[in-house]
Amino acid sequence: MPNIILHLSKLRLTLLLGWIVLISLAGSSPARAEQDFGTCVEGMRAEAAAKGVSAATFDSQMRGLSPDRTVLELQQQQPEFKTPIWDYLAALVDDQRVADGRAMLSQWHLTLDAVEARFGVDRHVVVAVWGVESDFGKSIGKRPLVQSLATLACYGEKASYFRHELITTLKIIDDGNVNPAHLVGSWAGAFGHTQFMPSTFMRLAVAMDGSGKRDIVDSVPDALGSTANFLRKSGWTSGESWGFEVILPPSYHGPTGRGAKRPFSSWAAAGVRRADGRALPAAGSAGLIIPAGRDGPAFLVTHNFDAIYSYNAAESYALAISLLSDRLKGAGPLVGTWPTNDRGLSRAERKEVQSLLTQRGYDVGTP
Repeated sequence: MPNIILHLSKLRLTLLLGWIVLISLAGSSPARAEQDFGTCVEGMRAEAAAKGVSAATFDSQMRGLSPDRTVLELQQQQPEFKTPIWDYLAALVDDQRVADGRAMLSQWHLTLDAVEARFGVDRHVVVAVWGVESDFGKSIGKRPLVQSLATLACYGEKASYFRHELITTLKIIDDGNVNPAHLVGSWAGAFGHTQFMPSTFMRLAVAMDGSGKRDIVDSVPDALGSTANFLRKSGWTSGESWGFEVILPPSYHGPTGRGAKRPFSSWAAAGVRRADGRALPAAGSAGLIIPAGRDGPAFLVTHNFDAIYSYNAAESYALAISLLSDRLKGAGPLVGTWPTNDRGLSRAERKEVQSLLTQRGYDVGTP
């Protein structure tokens, strides 16, 4: 109970702070709000110059900029509930994404040959990241990156973090890597086919298409290569899988968690076996994860799963990428079943539900 009370108190405080920001903006006259924002933006000029951003780039991108208040609203929104793992996976590892991913594997096979040769990362995992992050480039975001980051740097939570990301974005533009007119993304600043934050781009983006520029917005090869580089730098081991589904013995009460890695020989001795009937590897180690508890599917995950996890720090995300990569290779559905009668809706089914509700007069957005 004390933990619940503490959680609710923190939630109320977060929401209160968010409303204070929004109310202060709404309460100010438009001229005053723009003046305050302009002062904040101008205050970044010296820091940007110190980090190599030219005055011309700073002026072209920041002069006349206005805050996007909807970004602050999105930052303050709190999810009402956590999506069950089976719903999450049903939406991300659906038949349409698998079919689209296989088409991308075929279309970009020469690029993926080069990516695998250079970075040693499984092409199916790279394409799975692409599919989950932007639906293979169809959903890269629509918000102007500079405006979103400037708003968050001046008014949002973690202002210093977003200030750094904003100045890094200006440096990306100044270096001539990405067309500024195409630099759009999520409200929080992620952009491109595989949704890098600007600081991640500066550290890990690579040029793969022969242009000499690093462009994850207009160059699919650069985006795929940059994603592979990210995974390699995060500890990906070439030739090793992310893991696999397993069947636990009824008597198993041992350790769980991806951090509690043990040799495969220890798992075999404990009676853990692969769901597909194959033998456990003779060498290597893995941790056991059971996302829905003992009544749901179980997985042994290797250090490569951890590399995927570093892309977006959530086990459900890493599992979605991992399972989608397996489906792209031709694997079937899981052997184990989730502890629910609700198998989750695919994207096609969600669109159908939206369409039916719209026909009945409900405003549910664009299906």
